[in-house]
Amino acid sequence: MGIDSRFCLYTVHCAAIFLCSQTIVTSQPNTKPSTSKPSGPAFNQLGLSEPILKAIAESGYTTPSPIQAQAIPVVLQGKDLMAAAQTGTGKTAGFTLPILQQLLKGESAKANQARVLILTPTRELAAQIGESVETYGRYLPFRSAVVFGGVKINPQMMTLRKGVDILVATPGRLLDLYQQNAVKFKQLEILVLDEADRMLDMGFIHDIKKILAILPKERQNLMFSATFSDDIRKLAKSLVHNPVEVSVTPRNTAAKTVKQWICPVDKKQKPKLLISLIKENNWQQVLVFSRTKHGANKLARTLTTAGVNAVAIHGGKSQNARTKALADFKSGSVNVLVATDIAARGIDIDQLPQVVNVDLPQVAEDYVHRIGRTGRAGASGQAVSLVSADEFEQLSAIENLINKILPRKIMDDFEPVHDVPESKLGVKPRKIKRPKKPKVEHKDGNHVRGGQPGKGSAGNEKEPGKAAVKKKRHSASGNGKAAPGPKRNRTLPSGKNKAHSNTVNK
Repeated sequence: MGIDSRFCLYTVHCAAIFLCSQTIVTSQPNTKPSTSKPSGPAFNQLGLSEPILKAIAESGYTTPSPIQAQAIPVVLQGKDLMAAAQTGTGKTAGFTLPILQQLLKGESAKANQARVLILTPTRELAAQIGESVETYGRYLPFRSAVVFGGVKINPQMMTLRKGVDILVATPGRLLDLYQQNAVKFKQLEILVLDEADRMLDMGFIHDIKKILAILPKERQNLMFSATFSDDIRKLAKSLVHNPVEVSVTPRNTAAKTVKQWICPVDKKQKPKLLISLIKENNWQQVLVFSRTKHGANKLARTLTTAGVNAVAIHGGKSQNARTKALADFKSGSVNVLVATDIAARGIDIDQLPQVVNVDLPQVAEDYVHRIGRTGRAGASGQAVSLVSADEFEQLSAIENLINKILPRKIMDDFEPVHDVPESKLGVKPRKIKRPKKPKVEHKDGNHVRGGQPGKGSAGNEKEPGKAAVKKKRHSASGNGKAAPGPKRNRTLPSGKNKAHSNTVNK
């Protein structure tokens, strides 16, 4: 499509934002309209215009998903919305489609203005939403932009100069741009807060409050969250007004097409077991979750050394590195993507067959988010969790959350030395106490554990069994009082002593 003199479209290839000479149709997101047999209204019955319907049809879709069927009419009526929708339900198109329709009513964005603001917690999710806007708005005269951290800010400032109809942003970078007068909100009509629960988990609450303070009060508000916790409802009080609430997915459930099971295994054996599972089952595409950045890097190196093509993705990687890792994983040149929870937000892959939890998440709800990346759109998938004895509390919390005891498989040659106890639904798990060291009775009648230094301990004595004796410092005068030592300088001097203090405090 050629350039229209009235506008130009901006697209994001997940790494940076740049000015295009033509519209580029990017890969289609997985959170899309349904292709299943119609069980509700078709898109042409929801009040969407012909250019939008044409873009939907060219994408191969005719029937809205449940969240889309409920959310689209509410947004088109101009009402505030609170939608409970988990990953993979089609929520992105659920707000993208009606927003595009609503924008047809007003004036185009003026210089540095934004008519719609979509806030999202991660760069990957922002890029995914940007793709959805490009896909369904390809025949509409709108300008859009996606801004996030990790890339240079100047190109983003240049993009915003002419104004944009739809701005997708992460909170931190949006505030940076606002402080530099690169974006203004006098024309703002709609605010979308996507994955509000994750926003709070990642500590964005203060940034969100700052953003809400600079936006016009007269606007339409749309909030999407996996669940409506007490914290989310508290945030909603300052955001939405008389909202319509919709929920299409039972809380804390995964797709029925996902086969879930766990492998009890000792912690040190997890990497070897993962390698064995991948090779023996000939898994070609596996998303692996690690709890920490360091753990993700280490596991990726271990897999690569064992001949499994793997790469890590986490918040410590540069945006270019994260984009390349995700692109290689999608294309199949990398078989295993080792990710942390935060980095995995926004990872959207059609028919991902396997998800493996090498570490169980600390928050039980994150388990549902993790395995929600497989078994989408009716496709089959499996979610395997490698569980060690010290993760019993997390396992019990997960099984109580999903109200299901997960089947167990102990793999040959990987029988755990330390058993993982069985969970009980409706019962809060007890903390597994480490075995106490046997008490040792001394001649003086005192008890200590294992002879370790401590109260009444003789662990620092040369002769075992004797109580520790505190030595006194004698004075030169022989009066039994300790001689005063040199006075210590309590004021830290500048220089390396101060630096040393900072290092220790860290």
